[in-house]
Amino acid sequence: MGQPVLAATDDPLESVNRAIYEFNSHADNYVLRPLATGYDLVTPTPVRRGVYNFFANFLDVNGALNGYLQGRPGVAWDNTLRVLTNTTLGIFGLFDVATDMGIPRYQTDFGHTLAIWGVPQGSYVVLPLLGPRTFRSSVGTLVDAYASPTGQMGDREAQWGLRGVELINFRAGLLGTDRLISGDQYLFFRDAYLQRRANFVSEGEQTDSFSEFDESWEEDDL
Repeated sequence: MGQPVLAATDDPLESVNRAIYEFNSHADNYVLRPLATGYDLVTPTPVRRGVYNFFANFLDVNGALNGYLQGRPGVAWDNTLRVLTNTTLGIFGLFDVATDMGIPRYQTDFGHTLAIWGVPQGSYVVLPLLGPRTFRSSVGTLVDAYASPTGQMGDREAQWGLRGVELINFRAGLLGTDRLISGDQYLFFRDAYLQRRANFVSEGEQTDSFSEFDESWEEDDL
C-alpha cells in the first residue's frame, strides 16, 4: 500500500474519529457481521451475485450523472448505455449483460466530481455507521445517496429496505477479511481509505481489492 498518505498530526479529529470507529466496530461485531454471516449461509452465490449486480446498476446511474458533471460525456454515455442495457436485457440489473457486451464502466462519484472542480479534500473523518470519509467525500456521499434511484424512491420503507439489503450483501462479501488486518486497526483503515481515494481521484477509477466480486463494481466514495 506504500507510505501512509496522512500523518497523525494531520488528523485533527483523531480522538473523536477513534471513538466513532469503536462504536462502528461494536455495531459491526454485534449486528452487521452476524446478519451478513447468516445471509451468506442461506443465500446461494448466484443469488448474491444478482443482488450485487442489481445495486451496481444503480451505481452506474450515479456514474453517468457524475460523468456528465465532470465534462466527460463519452464515458458518461458508456454508463448510460450500461444502465439501459442491464435494466432491459439484464432484467432490472440482475445480470451484467453490458460487461459481456464489452460496454465499459466509468467508476466515479460526486466526491470525485468535487475533486475535479477543485474543492479541497478537508480533514479525515469517521462517520457513525458509514465509516471512513473526508469532509469532501461526506458531501459526495450525501449527494450520491439522494441522486441514486434508491434515494428517489417515494416509499421510505422500501428505500431503507433496499439500503439494508445492499449493506448486508456488501458486508457478506467482506467476511473473512479481518485476518488481513494487523496492528492499529484505526490507522490501517484510515491510511487504506485515503490511499485508495487518492488513487481514485488521480486515476479516475476505483476497485475494491477485498470484494469477492471485484471484477465488477465496488462501492464507495470520496
